[in-house]
Amino acid sequence: MVRLALQRQPKKSANLLTLYKTMHQQLILDKLAGILAATDASYAVKLVQRLDAAKRIFIAGAGRSKLVGNFFAMRLVHSGYDVSVVGEIVTPSIKAGDLLIIISGSGETEQLIAFTKSAKKIGANIILISAKGSSTIGDLSDAVFQIGSSEQYGKVLGMPMGTVFELSTLIFLEATISHVIHEKGIPEEKMRERHANLE
Repeated sequence: MVRLALQRQPKKSANLLTLYKTMHQQLILDKLAGILAATDASYAVKLVQRLDAAKRIFIAGAGRSKLVGNFFAMRLVHSGYDVSVVGEIVTPSIKAGDLLIIISGSGETEQLIAFTKSAKKIGANIILISAKGSSTIGDLSDAVFQIGSSEQYGKVLGMPMGTVFELSTLIFLEATISHVIHEKGIPEEKMRERHANLE
């Protein structure tokens, strides 16, 4: 019986691997492809224009959206921009002419609303990247980049809570960085020079 069980285990593992590839991976890839296909194709160009026009760039988010913002901030630094992540101990004060990018699926996170109000009062420009076209933060922002459409964000089994927005936004922002690299002709060697070397 033990030998028979051991003989069956590799087959079971192979079946689970096949299920993982054909079902779970494809579920995520298909969902993200649909979200990105429904996202305005002009957003990347508009975002880069605002990045280039800003004196400095500040990026804010909460939870996993903050992690997405961290990824974007790092690549912007590698691309030669002056970038700070809101909430870090060394983050400077925002000024008029700076750009605040808020990443929030709902556009209703209380802490991010407070950041947005403070930045607006000072005279900074504000962009919201969100799953919603209308929200409290959106109403305070100079531009709203809606990732996908609202009806695409219903419950998806296997992609809980904010996963769909977070992963879609990550890909959108990575594609924006790719646009920056190609548009400005930034060699990877130059980006590596700007990468942290105290690691």
